[in-house]
Amino acid sequence: MDPRYSAQEILLCDLCQSAVVQSHCELCHLNLCIVCVGKHLSDSSKRHNVVPYRHRTFAPSYPKCPNHTRKHCELYCEKCDIPVCSTCISSGKHHGHKITDILLKLCSKKKDLKLDLNELEERIYPTYEEMASDIKSKKAYLEKHYEKLAIAVSKEGENWNRDINIIVNKRKSEIEEMKTKHLAALSKQENEIKQITFDVKQSILDLKKILDSSDVSQTSVYKSRNVEFRKLPPKVNVLLPSFSSHQINTEELNQMFGSLSVLSITTEEQGNTVESPCPPVKPLLDEPLLITTTNTWYRQLYSITCLNDEEIWTCGEDNIIKLYNLRGKLLKSVQTMSGNYPRDIAVTRSGELVYTDRDTRTVNIVKNEWIQEVIRLRGWKPYRLCSTSSGDLLVSMLSDIGESKVVRYSGSTEKQTIQYDSKGQRLYSTGCLSKYISENRNMDICVADNTARAVVVVNQAGKLRFRYTGHSSTTKKIFDPCDITTDSQGQILTSDFDNHCIHIIDQDGQFIRYIYQCNLLFPWGLCVDTKDNLLVTEFSSGKVKKIKYM
Repeated sequence: MDPRYSAQEILLCDLCQSAVVQSHCELCHLNLCIVCVGKHLSDSSKRHNVVPYRHRTFAPSYPKCPNHTRKHCELYCEKCDIPVCSTCISSGKHHGHKITDILLKLCSKKKDLKLDLNELEERIYPTYEEMASDIKSKKAYLEKHYEKLAIAVSKEGENWNRDINIIVNKRKSEIEEMKTKHLAALSKQENEIKQITFDVKQSILDLKKILDSSDVSQTSVYKSRNVEFRKLPPKVNVLLPSFSSHQINTEELNQMFGSLSVLSITTEEQGNTVESPCPPVKPLLDEPLLITTTNTWYRQLYSITCLNDEEIWTCGEDNIIKLYNLRGKLLKSVQTMSGNYPRDIAVTRSGELVYTDRDTRTVNIVKNEWIQEVIRLRGWKPYRLCSTSSGDLLVSMLSDIGESKVVRYSGSTEKQTIQYDSKGQRLYSTGCLSKYISENRNMDICVADNTARAVVVVNQAGKLRFRYTGHSSTTKKIFDPCDITTDSQGQILTSDFDNHCIHIIDQDGQFIRYIYQCNLLFPWGLCVDTKDNLLVTEFSSGKVKKIKYM
């Protein structure tokens, strides 16, 4: 307890520390008894303004000087970063140091506190809340995913005889173990997020308490933790396992029954700044929904690319590339420079339209209503193209003798050629049928090779990862891939022209489902908007259908 206070909480004089306070000097910020008022006024080296204690003006509470008990710290030493009194200054200990008024320092500090509080309330705390919500979504999806895995294993087991039941149980046990590890990894991060969120909330409460207080000592000892909070914890990345079935072979039941891919749980540093968290896992809808149908009036409609979530570039059988909104209003038309019809179109990261002209062997870009040639080929003709996340262009092309390859360009500079696998075999078929191309979020390069009736996927370095040749569960005709695109989940979507449907496979080539609803008829061009809505062109009707499938 402060020695100036008695057991009855009586305030005592700051000078004699024995008599009850009656007056207060507002300029010196001292509480005085009747006897000490005269002594205090006799000090003519300072100005004084003594008033009755109960009529005093409430001012900031200056801290007592720890070195000079009868003094209050009205100044602040910037170099020593401490409050000081006038006697401290005159002692010479702070000679040459920058000295400021403590009230100015208080104002400056409170501005910093307000900035910290604002960042905590407006950015950091909401980000952690969003991350926590994302984990809850992942955990909810986790249950459905592992349930589907268990069902897939069970259905496969029903086609076998009772001798393989032990294998079925073994695989289920592996699934539960993976699920436990997966859940444990997410729960661990969730607990970390909860702890940090608690600390952030506590800091917010502490800051508000300091800001509401006039106690300078609390302000001076405050240490910001915002730098610590800005550094987000590592994000848990999980490669969800999948179940691969094989043809039954009773001699090799264990190997041929099917295996689960390895559960991969990794962490990824998110940097030192608060950013929006990675897209949450989005489950597929049980029944895809047709949102809008846009009529472009093309007699034959081929390619489509999104300018944004409301506007689409389209091209068909003539030399006019058209920009529509989803209500069917024509916003802009661009005629190709040569008068030939474009083989494919794409939009760059900066929103500029690019197109291929097979007959002039060029790739062209439209800038401010002007068409500029970007790439001119010799001995090769460009067909399909896409713009990558890095700003490069990937172009599939055909040689004059029928060879196919994919080339990466940065501007007009060729950076990479993808043509052969590690054994020197062609990756892509010969012939002029379409080889639409798309880059996945993991940087894989996906090509819909219509002649080969396959989706060919290579990694960023051009090494073959897999070929997908269709799924024979329900389609009546042979797989007929046309266009190809990918979504935020790394899923690959390709249009199956003759079977009037869309195939969805995961980034490892495992079939997930068809989209055959929405009365699709000869689907050709594909693109996905920023909200993972699929836009499909119908070749013969000239319509664009927007479909929600997640």
